[in-house]
Amino acid sequence: MVSALLAGCSSPTSPSLPGAGGPAPTTAGAAGPSGETEPVYSYQKAVRETVWVDTGLDEDGDGKNDRVAVDVVRPGEPAAQGHKIPVIMEASPYYSCCGRGNESQKKTYDAGGRPVRFPLFYDNYFVPRGYAFVAVDLPGTGRSDGCTDAGGSIDIQSTKSVVDWLNGRAHGYTTHTGTTRAQATWTDGATGMIGKSWDGSIANGVAATGVKGLKTIVPISSISSWYDAYFSQGAGLVGSAPTPGALIRTVESDAAGGRCAAVNKPLGDGAAVKSGAWSSTWAERDYVADADKVKASVFVVHGRQDLTVRTKEFGQWWDALAKNGVERKIWLSQTGHVDPFDYRRAAWVDTLHHWFDHELLGYDNGIDREPMADIERTPDHWTTDAVWPPKSTATVTLDPGQGTQPGVGTLGTRTGSGTDTFTDDPEKSETDWAAHIDQPTGEKAGFVSRPLAGAVRVSGASKVTVTATSTTVTANLSAVLVDLGPATIRDYDPAGLGISTVSGKSCWGESTAQDSACYKKTATDTVHVTSTVFSRGWAALGTAAAAHRVQPLTPGKAYTLTLTLASTDHVVPAGHRLALIVAGTDRGIASHAADRPTISLDLAHTSLRLPVVGQPGWPST
Repeated sequence: MVSALLAGCSSPTSPSLPGAGGPAPTTAGAAGPSGETEPVYSYQKAVRETVWVDTGLDEDGDGKNDRVAVDVVRPGEPAAQGHKIPVIMEASPYYSCCGRGNESQKKTYDAGGRPVRFPLFYDNYFVPRGYAFVAVDLPGTGRSDGCTDAGGSIDIQSTKSVVDWLNGRAHGYTTHTGTTRAQATWTDGATGMIGKSWDGSIANGVAATGVKGLKTIVPISSISSWYDAYFSQGAGLVGSAPTPGALIRTVESDAAGGRCAAVNKPLGDGAAVKSGAWSSTWAERDYVADADKVKASVFVVHGRQDLTVRTKEFGQWWDALAKNGVERKIWLSQTGHVDPFDYRRAAWVDTLHHWFDHELLGYDNGIDREPMADIERTPDHWTTDAVWPPKSTATVTLDPGQGTQPGVGTLGTRTGSGTDTFTDDPEKSETDWAAHIDQPTGEKAGFVSRPLAGAVRVSGASKVTVTATSTTVTANLSAVLVDLGPATIRDYDPAGLGISTVSGKSCWGESTAQDSACYKKTATDTVHVTSTVFSRGWAALGTAAAAHRVQPLTPGKAYTLTLTLASTDHVVPAGHRLALIVAGTDRGIASHAADRPTISLDLAHTSLRLPVVGQPGWPST
């Protein structure tokens, strides 16, 4: 583990190791006895500057190419010695409006406009170790020209232009409107992008362009397809993620607000964000479709109870990257939408340090031979897997059956028969259904296994196929998997999302008077439960004929539809029961349809397919 407080730096004394793109004499990043970069450069004396990179676009329509503001902090010693260094980069819309991290830090500048504070610990920790940190204002935000477009081609192409500039393929300028060129002669071009939420989504999108020089990305709780942030198979999702139009209005600069109305119109209150239909708007923001272009390695981090950026986002991205042979690593926590710095701080800094040393400087530190996956099983207790999902994962099919009471059915290996009926209740949620799983309630169909003889590990994305009839022309379905049994879990539901901020600080790197390396400590926030929803899926029944296209239903007609549940990795302990619940509106997460239907399930043609690790023994029904 790295120490909590790193002392001041001196001039480099250790020989440099080769970097990702150049010979040893021209690449900085000194390794000490531990075989990792050490803090040998001065953070206090680091070069802090802003470069204005030409994006080649004129989205704000002023007749001039847009320039994005690129704030740079880098050690001065390597350039003076003729050494080139790699870059850690975060492109964000939040630097001016909302801030980054648990403490909502913003970038700040001195009277001359020179950046003096960079949010988060990346600069404090990595600059003394021979890296540059680059913080990019997305177009239309902060000090950048142009218009932000919520993960669309403007965001992606503008950020790609910065990677191009770092590699000598785009123009940068020393001032916002001037003509004096700024060249990145101090870097070898090897770039790693990192960021949480929107920031990490941009990293995914830039990687999907295949841009040269981008060596690795670290997307944290990030989007891989923006359609899936707002819809699930045609069903509208609400949760806590604002609409794209609301996001843009929150982050855009005052100057961009008036000039970018036409650019942002498709993401306002139009059909693209209402109908649930696939369109060019969503295709433009689907990075999964271009996963075959990804050349960078990918270190995915996600909370398994993230209901803001839901886990389908990482799951489909991971599967597409695996299909294309991309080097990968993954952390899956029990948290909601939380940065790993705030739930596993020391291990996170240490792992990220080794990841960047390996991917950007070429250090043979063994991280590529370590387990691929770290998974939080219970609060603060983590396990690892050499490959994820494990090679022994296989699909097991379970069937729902009728029980002795309406809505309280069985789940096992015997094919079901008969029907089960429920009426959509938009006031009920998945936690309500789970709490009343053994009671005949009219708003859900619940199917429960007998107590498990052995633990069952579900790893990946499950699928629920239903054959259903509706009494109305519109109907939305929800399907959730529930672990029924006592457990202590992270309390992901309230504002803390599984953590709480406590007194005291820990320090990670060097500080200046304007930029502290010390951050408030956090603690695990837990709750004792008797049931845990661990995977979810939603769909409009009207998409049965064509995915992403919601068609009116014929009341009384049977439709067969497969719901893809969000990726997860959860162990249902021996003695617990596994439940599948099928219902309508999932209040607070999935919106209700225009009607309030009564839905009947044909149990003989309804099934659950689980990706299960190993061969557990299922109790018969």
